[in-house]
Amino acid sequence: MNHQAWVLIDTETTGLTVPIFVVELGAQRMRGWLPEGSPFRRLLNQNLDIPPASSRVHGYTREILERDGEPAAVVYRDFAAYAGGLPVVAFNLEYDLDEVLLPEWKRLGITPMVTAGFCALRLAQRLLDPVPAGNCKLQTLRQYYRLPERGAHTALGDVETVADLLAKVLRPIAEQRQLHSWADICAYAEAEWFPSRIAFGKFKGRQVQDARTDSALRGWLQWLSNSANTRSASMGRWYLQQLERGDAQSETPVTVTAAANGDTPPAAGSAAPQAGIVVFVNPEIGALRQLIAAARTQLAELEAGYMKDRHAVDLTQAAIFNLVRGHYQQRDRLKLVIDYRSLYLKTLLRSGEDEAAQVAEDYEQAKAQSDAHYEQAQTAAASRKALSSDEEAELKTLWKKLVRLYHPDRFAHQPDKLETYHHLTSAINQARENGDIARLREIAHDPHGFILRHGWVSLDFGDEAELKNLRRLLDTLQLEIVTTLDSRNSLHESAEFELCQLCTQTPGLLEEVAAGQMEVIAAEIAQLQAQAGQLEADIAELTGEDAAIE
Repeated sequence: MNHQAWVLIDTETTGLTVPIFVVELGAQRMRGWLPEGSPFRRLLNQNLDIPPASSRVHGYTREILERDGEPAAVVYRDFAAYAGGLPVVAFNLEYDLDEVLLPEWKRLGITPMVTAGFCALRLAQRLLDPVPAGNCKLQTLRQYYRLPERGAHTALGDVETVADLLAKVLRPIAEQRQLHSWADICAYAEAEWFPSRIAFGKFKGRQVQDARTDSALRGWLQWLSNSANTRSASMGRWYLQQLERGDAQSETPVTVTAAANGDTPPAAGSAAPQAGIVVFVNPEIGALRQLIAAARTQLAELEAGYMKDRHAVDLTQAAIFNLVRGHYQQRDRLKLVIDYRSLYLKTLLRSGEDEAAQVAEDYEQAKAQSDAHYEQAQTAAASRKALSSDEEAELKTLWKKLVRLYHPDRFAHQPDKLETYHHLTSAINQARENGDIARLREIAHDPHGFILRHGWVSLDFGDEAELKNLRRLLDTLQLEIVTTLDSRNSLHESAEFELCQLCTQTPGLLEEVAAGQMEVIAAEIAQLQAQAGQLEADIAELTGEDAAIE
């Protein structure tokens, strides 16, 4: 493998709807597990509008591509020279090569210029099984293993991230599994294989090896093997074959720790990590405790980072709300007036004035509730304040204490304690969402006192020594890490986060955004006022009085 030359590729496209057009092509020549030479990156001008959903992912618009892109034929001619006929690898080879590039080359009348190597996604899925990050999305793995931050959702950025993943995470596992040659890697990635953890159905989340002692699970696998669905039946038969060989978890366990600050992780089987997450472990209690401590450290950092970013976004939204509140409230009041005047008219015509009078009373209650809602929102917005540097530093300390409280499995068979645990974690999550550092401080410094003050059943948060319980605790911490990663990724991909970043970088932009919103809402208010006025005239015509709903 160390002497094999090949090319790592990735594409950004117009989306998943056929025909798919490439808008960016990125590539890196590789020698064995490492990059060799300069990368290849080109933008393609296909003279097409880019669907908004795709543009939001990779950031390219028709205007950008017309300005910076090149004709597809030119890009592919140069890529052919760069690739030199070498086999290509992609993180999702079936998509990038079979569904994107080959159809595009056929459409353009270009002879295919490369051959297929292996799929890096399939290799990762098998080598990392059971995947500790919860899924094998590229950016999730990057964050989980603390690989360098590249240009996410750009072709070259993703190529560089895959190269990091291969060299720093997958290589030590592959070498421990005696996968030394290019042919070994290709065969391993292409071989029939299914995850050791069931991904669907009533046994979702269970390890297949449990079927050795669980007759219900084994019966389900036998049922699956007889499915009319070809892939399902193949999966069931494959699992049963592994069980018959006593090999449901056939791969040798390997420890690969995450790197701090993007540094290279220790090699497989290395000493206890200072900070990181394992791929799959079966250690003794001492080593498992070290891994739990490492998971807690990473979770604390992720939670603190998420809360800081969430608070910044909320602060920006609160500032805009303060500026635009009057317009929002006037618009919503008019909508309420229109709804109740329409209902008043309908009731008046169908049931008479007495019933219509009740509608007017209901309106007064709805108006009071709407006003109260705005007052609450105003109070919440006013309570938002930027975190000081000391408060930001304190977040990490708080979360290091709070992560000690993740023990749901321990209380699974104790309903009263499980209820307390749910109350406690709900309070933590609510405080996190509200940016309530005082409440987080209260819980972190004295969780037992917090529980007692609420009259809940007391809990024991000490780490029990039994190996089974420690494994469950590690699983719980890893799940929390994945959940936090997903939350942070969703936040970072949101329009609100983008606006927060832009407002931080551009003085006066927040006021400009608020002014734009007020202009749009003002136009909507004018239309609503006309509609409300017409309804008022209709009511006056029928009753001879002004509308009872103001």
